[in-house]
Amino acid sequence: MPEGGKPMTYVVTENCIRCKHTDCVAVCPVDCFYVGEAMLVIDPDACIDCGVCEPECPAEAIKPDTEPGLEGWKALNAKYAALWPNIAARSEPPEDAAAWDGRADKLLDAFGTADPVAA
Repeated sequence: MPEGGKPMTYVVTENCIRCKHTDCVAVCPVDCFYVGEAMLVIDPDACIDCGVCEPECPAEAIKPDTEPGLEGWKALNAKYAALWPNIAARSEPPEDAAAWDGRADKLLDAFGTADPVAA
């Protein structure tokens, strides 16, 4: 547990949008990933802070929620983990995933807002 006693979790951030690599899903020991049409999310209540998913993400979209500025992403992950189906096995990314990797404004494109809390 990080300093301050608050449990830590990992969150999926903007670069997952339209990339949807599932290498992270294949290594998760607690099946805390959920999948939507545009991206994956992590259920922050199920994440055990093991960190094995972070280095597996080719898009570098998984970050610890202790990094500054990720509060909105934690809220987005929690919201959609409650709505989307669980994913526990690796699948092929979309054919155009490489073209979307690193592209700006993906949140706005996929959710109609640039604010992850409002998504």
